Amino acid sequence: MNKKAELIFIPSPGVGHLASSVEAAKLLLDRDNRLSISVIIFNRSSDSKLTNYTDSLTTTDRFRLFNISVDSDSNLGFGFIQTKKPQVKEAVSDLISTSGLPLAGFVLDMFCTSMMDVAAEFGVPSYFFFTSSAAFLGFKFHLQFLHDEHQVDPTQYKDSDAVLDFPTLVKPLPARVLPTVVLQKEWLPFFLDHARAIRKARGIIVNTFTDLECHAVTALSEGKNPPVYPVGPILNLGSDESNGQKNVIIDWLDDQPALSVVFLCFGSMGSFNVEQVKEIACALEHSKHRFLWSLRRPSGDEKKMEYPTDYENLEEVLPIGFMDRTAEIGKIIGWAPQTEILRHPSIGGFVSHCGWNSTLESIRYGVPIATWPIYAEQQLNAFQLVEELELGVEIKMDYRKENDVIVKAEEIERGIRCVMEHDSKVRTNVKEMSEKSKTTLMEGGSSLSILRRFIEDVMDNVP
Repeated sequence: MNKKAELIFIPSPGVGHLASSVEAAKLLLDRDNRLSISVIIFNRSSDSKLTNYTDSLTTTDRFRLFNISVDSDSNLGFGFIQTKKPQVKEAVSDLISTSGLPLAGFVLDMFCTSMMDVAAEFGVPSYFFFTSSAAFLGFKFHLQFLHDEHQVDPTQYKDSDAVLDFPTLVKPLPARVLPTVVLQKEWLPFFLDHARAIRKARGIIVNTFTDLECHAVTALSEGKNPPVYPVGPILNLGSDESNGQKNVIIDWLDDQPALSVVFLCFGSMGSFNVEQVKEIACALEHSKHRFLWSLRRPSGDEKKMEYPTDYENLEEVLPIGFMDRTAEIGKIIGWAPQTEILRHPSIGGFVSHCGWNSTLESIRYGVPIATWPIYAEQQLNAFQLVEELELGVEIKMDYRKENDVIVKAEEIERGIRCVMEHDSKVRTNVKEMSEKSKTTLMEGGSSLSILRRFIEDVMDNVP
């Protein structure tokens, strides 16, 4: 059969979600030449990180980008996507008229549920690309079920010592690691609406793999859910965006012994106040371990999704004399080429915010994680890494940035020492899972066979 088809990908704003969607699109295009994919990008002119990323992408007849401009001062919160439906409808009309291919469906980011209405206007189904874990997908579904069918109000668990059972988790989940969004009355409705909408999808691509989340994937398949396609790990393993500091960082790592450096990085939105920075510095100094620390200045307005920036003068936030005392064993940087750092043989441990992309990258390169979640679903990811999968150690699993809690140097130092142990069970487990992550998308791997199943479902939408 020679029929061909067009898919429309719509990631939510921000380079993290866009990069994952682009990698998923590339994966599909590499596996089946019947598919063409157009990615719609919400491009805020002030977001230089996103602009640099999109400029680095190469388009082809089968892979196209369509930019929808966004005002630099726009609030990219939950209601933003809803306002862009008319522009997306117009963009899709232009794209399919240009390609001349039949439209097979929309692949939506998990925050773009309102775009299901646009897909319906074109008479095609919606799929979702879920950029978090299968366990978190099941968490969303089950919490929405409890709320709608049993009138459970999850906001009652704020500051609670309760433990809760979820089908996609083996162990009971302490309420203290519930995502903040389900504990706040102003945000809970958005969370529940997203879960209800995702349940109506034709299918859900999840950025995970069966060997990593066997229990969660099985539980999702047994519930009244759309088909779930765990086709990961979907990662950008190429070179990070160009930056003059990259060579300096890698050269420094080249001079360090194998597995000797602990890497601290807290994601594109991760930053701390001065008091917390000083506690981290004390922990690093007392641990005596070599370190590479990505230290960022908090943005002026995080509600607008503005990224942290690099410090011009690090000494204004660090303990007096810290840089001199640690000059032989440590390096402090701003922006970090994370994938290139994690793959470097000198890296022995990763202090991370536990974003799902960072988690998958760390597993890929066999680097154990010391968990320090900050926002979103990261507390649940940390619980999964430490308690369920035994791929990480805890620094503070229930940390929430909005609570203004200061994690003391002693807790941080303990986590660093644990994650840097060379013969630990966690390190062995991560090495084993790393090998599985490399083979699952090869011939005979589970993710590859599931990916083929997803493609055939897409092609069934074409007459």
